Amino acid sequence: QVQLVESGGGLAQPGGSLRLSCAASGFTFSTYAMSWARQAPGKGLEWVSGIDSDGSDTYYTDSVKGRFTISRDNAKNTVYLQMSSLKPEDTALYYCAKSRGPGLTAVEEEHDYWGQGTQVTVSS
Repeated sequence: QVQLVESGGGLAQPGGSLRLSCAASGFTFSTYAMSWARQAPGKGLEWVSGIDSDGSDTYYTDSVKGRFTISRDNAKNTVYLQMSSLKPEDTALYYCAKSRGPGLTAVEEEHDYWGQGTQVTVSS
C-alpha cells in the first residue's frame, strides 16, 4: 500500500533552517508529482510547494519563494523540502502529498495520498 512518511520537523529559531523529508513506498515514485502542504493552528490547508515527476518543474507559494527549496531523489523514493530563513509564520504541521499524475499541480483534489505530517515550530 502507499505510504508517505515525513520527518525532519522540529523547533527552529527565526532565521534558522530545517530540512523535511518524505519517504515514499508502495508506488512507482518516479512517475508521480509530489507536493508539500501545511496547516497552521486554526487555519486552513496551504499549498507550499510541488515538484513534477522528474524534478524539472517546481511550484512555490509566494510566502516561501526564495526561502524554501523542494527537491526529489527518485533513486531513494524521497522528496525534500529545504526551509531556510524561517519565520514564526512558518509554524505549521507540514504534510507530504502524492499527486494523481506526473505533472505539477497545486490542487488538493489532484492528490490522492497524504502523510501523517511533521510539526515545524519557529520560535525564539
